[in-house]
Amino acid sequence: MKPATPDQIVDLPGWIVQHATTSDSAEDLLDGVCSTFVRGDVPLWRVSVAIPTLDPQFRGATLHWRRDSAIELETAPHGAETDEWFQQSPIFALQSKAAKFGRWKLAKGEGCDVHPSLRDLCFEGGTDYAMFLVEFSPGTSITGAAISIATDRTGGFEEADLTSFRRLVPVLGLAIYRLVLFLTAGQMLDSYLGSMSGARVMAGEIVRGQGRIISAAILLADLSGFTRLTDREDPMDVVRWLNEHFEAIGDPVIENNGEILKFLGDGLLAVFPAEASAGEPCAACEAALRVAREAIRRNDNVNARRKDSGEPQLPLDIALHFGEVVYGNVGTSRRLDFTTIGRAVNEVSRIEGLCGQLGVHLLLSDLFARRCRSDFRQLGTFELRGVEFPLVLSTTD
Repeated sequence: MKPATPDQIVDLPGWIVQHATTSDSAEDLLDGVCSTFVRGDVPLWRVSVAIPTLDPQFRGATLHWRRDSAIELETAPHGAETDEWFQQSPIFALQSKAAKFGRWKLAKGEGCDVHPSLRDLCFEGGTDYAMFLVEFSPGTSITGAAISIATDRTGGFEEADLTSFRRLVPVLGLAIYRLVLFLTAGQMLDSYLGSMSGARVMAGEIVRGQGRIISAAILLADLSGFTRLTDREDPMDVVRWLNEHFEAIGDPVIENNGEILKFLGDGLLAVFPAEASAGEPCAACEAALRVAREAIRRNDNVNARRKDSGEPQLPLDIALHFGEVVYGNVGTSRRLDFTTIGRAVNEVSRIEGLCGQLGVHLLLSDLFARRCRSDFRQLGTFELRGVEFPLVLSTTD
């Protein structure tokens, strides 16, 4: 690869703007910037971009570029350990004194006794480290980005190196901001709508009434005894217990490519879209059946731990059904819900309501059961409230 000329470095802001408006790859952006500087004889060894996130699992994320290595993504989970790490970081040190720039000459041991990350870089051969803080507009927890550069050159950075990179920071920060907003939008939609629904909203399906008819396996899960629990227990304990149950039920849905459409107080509704040409057995129904069995198993494990610690247990009932539903936007002109509606959704609700009456924890409609390879025990034909035709129901017990 040919060395970069001074003109190419000067033109880098234009390339950054063009990239940020035509691509969503932060990795390509960082690699393009760093590679250009290296070809221009700026001795970059490691460059990192750290940003806060709006993700229920992770507090922040950092992209690490290293000369002659692949870009790596590091995530920091929520919790006390991350909080402690952050308070020992150069970012926190700069923020504490309202500074936007800091430099530590690692070869002289600067900052190594205070910041573990700098001590590690020094041990790896780093000689100089600088950090630039970029503030974003207020209003969200995405408050800004930290851009750090390090070198392993003897003597560290020259002032011209830092000046050259400093001139790039505003436009690089703007590009990062654009990419972070896109990433954040996707994270929020995934967290609150689900990955399939979120992707459709991002693709422009945002008009009330907009949707399509799909065939799907439908799973409705409900925890027994939840109402009584809320009447007598501390609300914060109830929320903690409920989350443990939802994790036991919901994780198998995600692991098997299902979509959790909504949490229903003490239960959840999930769908497994079927291919238009799905035959029998149907992959969507097989996946939903695996989820139901695994969710009941994991929920039983939660209850076993609760029993050992003297805490209340919540049994789980699940109904499985198959049918056509409308998958799309429902609601008011300004407040929408991306969900499924239709006769099959009403029917699965009525089916689940029979679990307690029939003394089983898993009920399957005949429409669902005949699309699976497994054998089931038929319980009979049942009239369901609000359902025009009786349904044949089975169980795995």
